[in-house]
Amino acid sequence: MSESPATVRPRHAIVIGGGPAGLMAAEVLAAGGARVDLYDAMPSVGRKFLLAGKGGMNITHAEDYDAFVARYGARADAVKAWLDAFPPQQVRAWIHGLGIDTFVGTSGRVFPADMKAAPLLRAWLHRLREAGVTFHMRHRWLGWRAGALVFATPDGEIEVDPAGAATVLALGGASWARLGSDGAWVPLLAERGVDVAPLAPANCGFDADWSAHFADRHAGAPLTTVALALEGDTFRKGQFVVTRTGIEGSLVYALSAPIRDRIARDGRANVRVDLLPDHDPRRVLEEVTRPRGTRSMSSHLQSRLGIKGVKSGLLHECLGKADYADPVKLARALKALPLVLRCPRPIDEAISSAGGVRFEALAGGTMLRGLPGVFVAGEMVDWEAPTGGYLLTACFGGGRVAGRAALEWLVNSCRRN
Repeated sequence: MSESPATVRPRHAIVIGGGPAGLMAAEVLAAGGARVDLYDAMPSVGRKFLLAGKGGMNITHAEDYDAFVARYGARADAVKAWLDAFPPQQVRAWIHGLGIDTFVGTSGRVFPADMKAAPLLRAWLHRLREAGVTFHMRHRWLGWRAGALVFATPDGEIEVDPAGAATVLALGGASWARLGSDGAWVPLLAERGVDVAPLAPANCGFDADWSAHFADRHAGAPLTTVALALEGDTFRKGQFVVTRTGIEGSLVYALSAPIRDRIARDGRANVRVDLLPDHDPRRVLEEVTRPRGTRSMSSHLQSRLGIKGVKSGLLHECLGKADYADPVKLARALKALPLVLRCPRPIDEAISSAGGVRFEALAGGTMLRGLPGVFVAGEMVDWEAPTGGYLLTACFGGGRVAGRAALEWLVNSCRRN
């Protein structure tokens, strides 16, 4: 006797990838009654999640929802479907349901009360195991062989038959390869005809042509209370750090996508640094042209405008002697110092990556066209966002949507059979 539609239950789901998107997909599938097997290449799940939380686990952001969605740039409309399914307030409620309190910092960023990722992950994994999710660690996915999913394990290769099962791929991007996010899945999908945009660094640093003197003297020095702009754009205030090869830090990460794209287009990116964002140009000019007696210009700038240390070094590094000697040009440079950035740092150094499976390659926003029953979620899809909780929130939402779509596909498959 066949089951009625009301009593049809999904059967088996396979999740490959144990980051936030994969874990969330597994949670949705298990809650829907599916038997879930989760495979991951690493010895334990959530390794990038844990490392990202070392400096304080930034879960999401409390800003206005429309502004929140706009943070996803060119892919905001597509990512909005994920966010609508699991908006920031629901993310916080979900965390509270795991027994973890949260608070909103002065910047609007949302953190667990103890600022730590490990207690949250432990509580989440306990819930998943209680729901029946089975974890298979040290299982690296190698693609398909005659329809079977192939995994490399410590005991050799194994094959898993996905017949009748839904498969959710949540394999991450290509940053932090040592934690499992290495982009090795790209050729596996490309050979199946999946349209994959090249992976590129996001939220990354950039190289500049520092002199050896400047690099030796100032590498590691923070530039606090500055503003940065890509040539032709408006300034954004914040802080960043001088590295031995260039610049990195929160302000640079916030502008990394347009800077990276400008370098890809032109072979370089011209940016401007406002060393005195709290001073208007008129005041800067007045202070620079104020009589200084026998003092050097460097001493004068330190006394009148607080330009010293790495700010003074950057001014000398990026401004020619003739312009430095011209008070009008010097004043302009203090408000818009030109800096040439040559290339982004390698993708494995980036906080996240751009590129991945194009949305156009997905049916219904999550299932791969031409591969029925195979869904994708998280950072392996072609979107990007700045730091500040936006990356994690979209991974949660994307995993949730993929899990729901896989569950629906399973239920419909059960009814057909």
